Formats: sequence, structure tokens, C-alpha cells
Amino acid sequence: MNKKISSFLVVSLLLLVVIIYSAITGSIKMDTMEFIRALFGEENSNYTVIKDLRFPRIIVALFAGASLSISGVLLQAVMRNPLADAGVIGISAGASFVQLLIITLFPMMFFFTPLLAFFGGAFACFLVFMLSWKSGLNPLKIILVGIAINAMFTGLTEAFVTLCSYMNVMVGGVGGSNLSMRTWSDVRLISFYGLIGLLAALLIASWCNLLALQDKTAKSLGFNVTRARLFIAAIAVLLAAISTATAGVIAFVGLLVPHISRRLVGSDHKWLIPFSALAGALLILTADTLGRILVAPLEIPASTIMAIIGGPFLIFLIRKDK
Repeated sequence: MNKKISSFLVVSLLLLVVIIYSAITGSIKMDTMEFIRALFGEENSNYTVIKDLRFPRIIVALFAGASLSISGVLLQAVMRNPLADAGVIGISAGASFVQLLIITLFPMMFFFTPLLAFFGGAFACFLVFMLSWKSGLNPLKIILVGIAINAMFTGLTEAFVTLCSYMNVMVGGVGGSNLSMRTWSDVRLISFYGLIGLLAALLIASWCNLLALQDKTAKSLGFNVTRARLFIAAIAVLLAAISTATAGVIAFVGLLVPHISRRLVGSDHKWLIPFSALAGALLILTADTLGRILVAPLEIPASTIMAIIGGPFLIFLIRKDK
């Protein structure tokens, strides 16, 4: 119990430090105490600029990291596979493709793009389940089918962008994962749908624990396994879709964070889900902040940094499971 609480405190403290550091670092700089005084009402012109330019980016990064991490936790519970991740098995790519279609062809439906992207992610998830199911869930087959689905939707996205360029049709800035130029409208978008998904995930934590049991054992306790899997998968897809719709495709977050979180707080989802939300928010904000300052004034997208970290980590997990 002490290890769990201390892990929560350490991650929360680190998250606060990174939020402040991210806010005061960049082309416009502020002293830490100056920033804190401005935060509590002191007039400061630099703070006004930072509030409009960096705060939306920070908040979007926090919600995206929390959403992707919890999505990974839920998918791994549903699929009984520690390698399941929305970015790896094609859910993010499916959501991104549908979002691209909507923003390019029906821009007036912008506020509903997360909801429509959800259906793209849900379709990708359905394909993974349908094509990998054979008398149960095979962990290796899930990953192989998921990689194929991911490649298919990525190819469709690239084909659509190419077709639009030939037809001189303006393509919305979708699919990229640079968190720059986020606005307060993006914050409202991801916070509205994201909070719904995050709260729903906390409410079904006990269901995730029951899915760790054998299906026969869970059913003997009166637990509807099929209904629970569908509902939990729907929440995971919603969280991945809202993150993709607002921050772009960022792979490996839902793979790294749950694995590390289990080592720190255990496998009880009542602890694992909130801790993963904090750790995921910390990871994405740290990646985005590093990408912004390492080669300034140029920027390295957070997704690029996550790919550099996540690729070797995925290989490590596969070799370890083998």
C-alpha cells in the first residue's frame, strides 16, 4: 500500500514540475516565481501570451496522454494481451482515417469529429477481433492482425491525401501528431469527450479485474463476459479516438505506461487506471516539451520521440514474453 501511495505522490509531483517547466520554457521565458505570481493574478504581459499559446498545448498533451494510457490498460484487459495498444493494432489509424474524411469533406461537423472518429476506431477494433478470433483470443494473432489493420488504414489515409492533392482539394491538418498551435477549442473538444471516457473507465475498473479470470470462472460468478468486453472495448476506442482526433496518432503510449504502472501499483485496475492516467499525461507532456526545446526553434513531434522509445520497448516485451 505504501509503495502505491508513494508512486502516486512521486508521479503527481513530477507532473506538476513538468507542467510549470513546459509553461515557462520556450521562445518566451518566465521565472518560476514570476509565473506563479502571474498565475495568482499579478499583471504580466508574458504570462498573457503563454496562457493563450502554451496552456492549450499543455492541457491537450495531458488529456491525450491520459486517454491513450487508459485505452491501453482497457484493451490489454479485454484482449488479455500485454502488447495491445490502440496505435499498434490499428484503432488510432482507423480513427484518423475517418477524421480525415470528415474534416476534409464535411468541415461543418468539426465538433463531432471525435464521435465519428470513434466509429472508425470501433470498426478497426471489430476487424481485429473478428479476424483473430478462433475458439478464443490468441495474443500473437491479435498483434499480427492488428499490425495488418493498422497498415491498411494508414495506406487508405495516404491514398486519400494523394488523391486530394491531384484534385487540388485542401486536406485538413489531420494525421500529424505535432501538438503545436493547439487552441482552446481543441481543449474544449478533448476535455468534453475525454472526461466522459476517463470517468467511465474508473467506473468499470472492477469489470477489468474480473476479465483477468478464466471466462468459465467469471461466468460462474454471474458476470456477463461478452457484454463487459464490448463495453470496455467501446470506452477504450472512445479514448483512443478523442486523442487521435485532437493530438494525432501517437503510438506506444498505451503499451509503455500500463506495463510500467503494473510494476509500481500492481494489477488491480482500481489503482492501475488512475495511476496510468497520471503517468501517461506525464509521459506525453515530457515528450512534447523535449521535442520543443531539444532543437529549438525547430520541433520534434511527440509521436516521433514516442516511436524512438516505444519501438525498442515493444521488441523487449516480445522477447521477454517469448
